[in-house]
Amino acid sequence: QMCEKFAVCQNSVEMLLQNNLNLPKVTEEDGLYLLKRTVQNKCLRKISSGLYTFQTYLKYIQETFTSENQNVESLSYSAEHLARTIRQMVINPEEVIIPDAATQESLHTKLKSTKAWTEKITIHLILRDFTSFMEKTVRAVRYLKNTRSFSV
Repeated sequence: QMCEKFAVCQNSVEMLLQNNLNLPKVTEEDGLYLLKRTVQNKCLRKISSGLYTFQTYLKYIQETFTSENQNVESLSYSAEHLARTIRQMVINPEEVIIPDAATQESLHTKLKSTKAWTEKITIHLILRDFTSFMEKTVRAVRYLKNTRSFSV
């Protein structure tokens, strides 16, 4: 929708130049598909922490992309619910990193200072990386559901 509505597409030069958002990512190196439970636990911590971190980014999108406010609000609520659920699956849930209020406010201020002409690109980058993060999260949860004895 972003590409069609605002002409913000994957190959935009401005988009590539502005991609300094440091968004959460899940990689193979995080060890989810290894058989060791401790390594899988580390991956679950990273997923839950990433989902909590994305909350600030989603809040920014909700405030900025007002025509999609309800959709983004629903997305944010679902992501937070998933973060809590996955956090409960972690051996020591206290080890999940949840950004504190000061960190969230600092990030939010940084995002809000984005110039209007890069705002749409920033939203696109956040949504693109969130989509990628969620695709890997779904794969991880399915894998764990099939290899561990718990239900999600």
